Amino acid sequence: MEARTDEIADGIYRLSIFVPEIGPPAGFTFNQFLILGDEPLLFHTGLRRMFPQVREALARITPPERLRWITFGHYEADECGAMNEWLAVAPQAEAAHGHTGCLVSLNDMADRTPRILGDGETIDLGGGRRVRWLDTPHIPHGWDAGVLLEEASGTLLCGDLFTQLGDGPALTGGDVVGPAIAAEDMFLSSSLHPSMGPTIRRLAGLAPRTLGLMHGPSFAGDGAAALHALADDYDRRVRAALG
Repeated sequence: MEARTDEIADGIYRLSIFVPEIGPPAGFTFNQFLILGDEPLLFHTGLRRMFPQVREALARITPPERLRWITFGHYEADECGAMNEWLAVAPQAEAAHGHTGCLVSLNDMADRTPRILGDGETIDLGGGRRVRWLDTPHIPHGWDAGVLLEEASGTLLCGDLFTQLGDGPALTGGDVVGPAIAAEDMFLSSSLHPSMGPTIRRLAGLAPRTLGLMHGPSFAGDGAAALHALADDYDRRVRAALG
């Protein structure tokens, strides 16, 4: 496995590993995101076994020991499996997550006490960068789920939302909704419930200009339109599930 690095917005880097054995023949990407600033932040740690490759990729951009914040969409191996490895190499780093994730998982599993983030709470990274945590419980899955908005660039790091197969470009202006619908048809990974559409439309109200997908290419363009279309598809799925 080798991690590639691409700048998807000003000072925001996608660190991506492609695994062809998952979801063959298309394969599957695992993406982490580095936000530079006076206090650099890593969103997603990657699987524990991927740590050497992701660390090498990050080191091409900034020294790993400079990391100050480590966060992720929800508590799951590909989102945070290497959390403690990163805490070990970055002595000043803190894990940060929503209230539920800290209480049910991170207070015990993180090697250092995590910072609890309230819905809408921000962290100032310095250098004109600020990130805002948004709770999205059970969306697309995990009751501790949330997303992160980098406000200066309008980049929404949206975790498992828009998950798709394949090893596409690092950044696309094309369709990310159709491939996400196809992947959901295949994996059935989302927790269908009536609040999905309203919660995703709340994210659309942020009018993001870039979407950072954990699995798939990042998207540059009308993020609000993409989120509205994804919400519409989840509404359809919920109606079908309710009969």
